[in-house]
Amino acid sequence: MMLELRGVHAHYGPIHALRGVDMAVQVGEVVTLIGANGAGKSTLMMSLFGLPRASAGHIIFDGEDITGLPAHAIARRGIALVPEGRRIYPRMTVLENLQMGAALADPLNFEVDLQRMCALFPILGERRHQRGGTLSGGEQQMLAIARALMARPKLLLLDEPSLGLAPLYIRKIFQTLRELNRDHGMTILLVEQNAHHALRVAHRAYVLQHGSIVLAGTGRELLASAEVRAAYLEGGQVR
Repeated sequence: MMLELRGVHAHYGPIHALRGVDMAVQVGEVVTLIGANGAGKSTLMMSLFGLPRASAGHIIFDGEDITGLPAHAIARRGIALVPEGRRIYPRMTVLENLQMGAALADPLNFEVDLQRMCALFPILGERRHQRGGTLSGGEQQMLAIARALMARPKLLLLDEPSLGLAPLYIRKIFQTLRELNRDHGMTILLVEQNAHHALRVAHRAYVLQHGSIVLAGTGRELLASAEVRAAYLEGGQVR
């Protein structure tokens, strides 16, 4: 098991954001977490880094309880996050952003990994000396993913990677996730509001509602679920 959450609770002050979450990600899987705005999806992602720290329960990564570790120690164990809104360094060039992503990796691997990212996203190679803030939204999302991959993570976390992107870039991002998993064995935990794309790429999926897991199954099972269709393709809530 790559990642396991056991009865995880988290709070923002008096707000009870996560309520006893149990979920797991196995090695080599793509696992998707879907839910409405405010369901607690981003909180769950950030709680893996202790921001906020779990107020109860346990987070197990690669056989180790990381619940009480600081964020930098968790990152060093092989988890990389592509945050919501991309959050690249806009005044730095594409190359400098990728160098930041490689800060925890072996410097001997940098050139190899840089070429790998330029092959994965050719536009980044063409614009390596361009400031990140001048890229389009889709190009910035590619840069955010490449920056995370430069750390050579065991587990890649992505928080709303399709948010605000044109359909062309959305297709490219999800195609890239499939390739990373299929061709390179990358283990991925994906938080996404675009249920259709997210469930199609997922081996397994969970539905989060009001801080609790309310449904779980394979990506195909949830895509075919009448409850999921009603909640995320036709409006409403899972009951």
